[in-house]
Amino acid sequence: MNGSTMNVEQALQARRSVRAFLPTPLPAILVQNLLQQAARAASGGNVQPWRVVALTGEPLAQVIATAAQAEGEDGGHYPASLWEPYRTRRFANGEDMYATMGLAREDKAGRLAWFARNAAFFGAPVGVLICMDRRMGLPQWADLGVYLQSLMLLAVEQGLASCPQGFWRRYRSALAPVLGLPEPYEIACGVALGHEDTAAPINRLRTPRAPWQEWGELRGWPV
Repeated sequence: MNGSTMNVEQALQARRSVRAFLPTPLPAILVQNLLQQAARAASGGNVQPWRVVALTGEPLAQVIATAAQAEGEDGGHYPASLWEPYRTRRFANGEDMYATMGLAREDKAGRLAWFARNAAFFGAPVGVLICMDRRMGLPQWADLGVYLQSLMLLAVEQGLASCPQGFWRRYRSALAPVLGLPEPYEIACGVALGHEDTAAPINRLRTPRAPWQEWGELRGWPV
């Protein structure tokens, strides 16, 4: 589906976290346009707390190499001892993902090797690192989420695939000097960006969503 016929609902339905990409390069003007257009995302007080670095070629290789040699920090990606129903959802997602590649729970080495592909942006030709001033609070983190979703939907409109990666927070200290980030900015998340490898088994994964009744309410309307 091309951008001329796609509406927002269709883009939402089409967006997925893709974990295998073709090496096809992306033009600089395309990447810049996506990042700039995403900045129309809602931002409380128009603070616009994001700082974005897009990488390809040698700069991307340098980031990947640095992460491979660095000791990861606590990424704080999930709360400790995740509770229900979130624990079950996360567990099911992991099992479904590994099942697409035939990696059994007992295959620890295989699963670790696959997890390590996070550090290569899953082979995407473009790695985007979204950064924020660490002094910002929860409302600005919400702004960052709106920016991220806007970017991914715009990518879908252009026929591209993406994968948001909280993984990159593990390397925020090691990568800050490589990226030349001014204090007090640090990596908030990464995004793998490129064309989907439709032949890769991992990209057969389709994650479900919890039913409306589990998390939503309408109040004040006639029954």
